[in-house]
Amino acid sequence: MKTVVFPGSFDPVTLGHIDLITRASKLAERVVIAVAVNTSKRTLFNLNERCDLLSEATAHLSGIEVIPFSGLLADFAKEHNAQALIRGIRGTTDADYELQLAQVNKALNSELETILLPANAATGFISSTVVKEVFKHNGDIDPFAPPCVKQALLIKHSENS
Repeated sequence: MKTVVFPGSFDPVTLGHIDLITRASKLAERVVIAVAVNTSKRTLFNLNERCDLLSEATAHLSGIEVIPFSGLLADFAKEHNAQALIRGIRGTTDADYELQLAQVNKALNSELETILLPANAATGFISSTVVKEVFKHNGDIDPFAPPCVKQALLIKHSENS
């Protein structure tokens, strides 16, 4: 497969995301990480910060592009000549939701497939919310997020103090 898109808000990127991106990079020559502009979701990190964190966290991988997007994911995938979307699933709730999204995206772009990757057992419980909550309560986020995220959270915390 030539190109896949891995979409998300990545606020912030976690080791679970990195695991999925790494696995996706073995399936396709090019992985476009589509960083969502989600106006209905209040993010801790702005769009540029999220893109920068993803670029830093994936710098060791080849064939990775980090691109912000808004609008329909099916359109974004078509614009970037993607054959498939990569979505991670942590459990049955995710699977039900992702199946529905896959069907919508297929209806919008009949050439687009969705590949559901089960979360790795070691990282499947990690979410961006978990990272932020553990950090907020002075916990160690090293097992959950790349080092650049810890640094960014420390900076964010000092700016808000």
